[in-house]
Amino acid sequence: MKVSVTCSTMVSPNAETPSECMWLTNLDLVMPTNYHTRTVYYYRYDGAANFFHATVLKAALSRALVEFYPMAGRLTTENGRIAINCNGDGVLFVEAECDGEIDDMGDFAPRPELGLTPMTDYALGISTFPLSMMQATRFKCGGVCLGVAVHHHAADGISGIHFINTWSDLARAGNDVPIKIQAPFLDRTVFRARDPPQPQFAHTEYHRPTNTPQPNSGDTSETKYCFFKLTPDHIKTLKAKVNNNNNDDDNANRSSYTTYEALAGHVWRCVTKARNLPEDQEIMLYVTTDGRSRLRPPLPAGYFGNVVFWAPAVAPSGELWSDHVGSAAGKVREAIAGMDDEYLRSANDYLEVKRDAIGEIALDENTYKNPNIGIISWLRLPVYDADFGWGKPVYMGLDRPSPEGKCHFLPTPDCDGSLLVSITLVMEHMHLFQKLLYHI
Repeated sequence: MKVSVTCSTMVSPNAETPSECMWLTNLDLVMPTNYHTRTVYYYRYDGAANFFHATVLKAALSRALVEFYPMAGRLTTENGRIAINCNGDGVLFVEAECDGEIDDMGDFAPRPELGLTPMTDYALGISTFPLSMMQATRFKCGGVCLGVAVHHHAADGISGIHFINTWSDLARAGNDVPIKIQAPFLDRTVFRARDPPQPQFAHTEYHRPTNTPQPNSGDTSETKYCFFKLTPDHIKTLKAKVNNNNNDDDNANRSSYTTYEALAGHVWRCVTKARNLPEDQEIMLYVTTDGRSRLRPPLPAGYFGNVVFWAPAVAPSGELWSDHVGSAAGKVREAIAGMDDEYLRSANDYLEVKRDAIGEIALDENTYKNPNIGIISWLRLPVYDADFGWGKPVYMGLDRPSPEGKCHFLPTPDCDGSLLVSITLVMEHMHLFQKLLYHI
């Protein structure tokens, strides 16, 4: 299959917006600078004459940018610190055509070679590329892939979905039809570090990994991306197994493990076993945690930016695999439970102390590599609410494979409790991982 671009335009807010320089938090800046989060939404043709018509999409996008005006800006530097120049330069909107059918995409695994999201040349400098880029690719069957790229300095997953779903709500309502939307809270200064900063913990989650895998972990030269569907029965069986270990005398007062805790513990063990790591090899699991409601007081509703913290869980390989899966789930729970207001504000202060070198500790493709693993959950994100007026997407997922060791938990459109585990591992580790994942 081949994708051909037919038109590229910049879409700006359709009303006057503030012209200002928006200060970015430490959590915004610890994200990589040369990186857009790239996702794809697939929609089957519903027969409508105006199905995903560019005029409708661009008009709604222009309206959305009035509220989300930082997304129409560009990165800049102010007093030596990266910020957003809210100059209204606009969002890139690309129209494209594909010579294949939407069914040719099979299970919708990432196809980065097709170019379903707009590309950018980061080498030209931070002020040259849009913070948000959209691409509507129409297939021969009439179906559409909507590719979305959102710069990670501008928004995390929750904020990015807030923006996309507001755009879709406006498109579905129609031009000039007033609808009630949740406005973004744009003042990021409410999450400044303390003055002076007071880090209370070591914050190993922001240390560059030094625990390189020992020799018997295999050839690491070739990687493979896969995603696996777990049915409600898989999840029910796994949770029963994990919670069965939770019912002994020592754990009698503990609540049942959540789906996330059980699955994260299970995946952590499976990856460790598949990599054939020595028993004394220490493994760090990076668990993503949204800090919005964990801070005291919580951040304002609709806070727009990055509030992603990493809860570090550490265990030696031998302990992970020899102990019951409930033990791994327990370590996940303990790591998440430790992410209280004191820890999160300490993390922000730690990054403030390191602000002159924050680019050097920014999360990148090497963070989760063997022997470590990072798990990002999108299970609670309303990714299938992006209905632009022609129905909900039949699939939403990654536009390109994640780096080695990075795992996503994704919802499915089935709304039946099933989910997807997407992960990239060294090629020779993937087959055993799959076998272990389903051996519940």
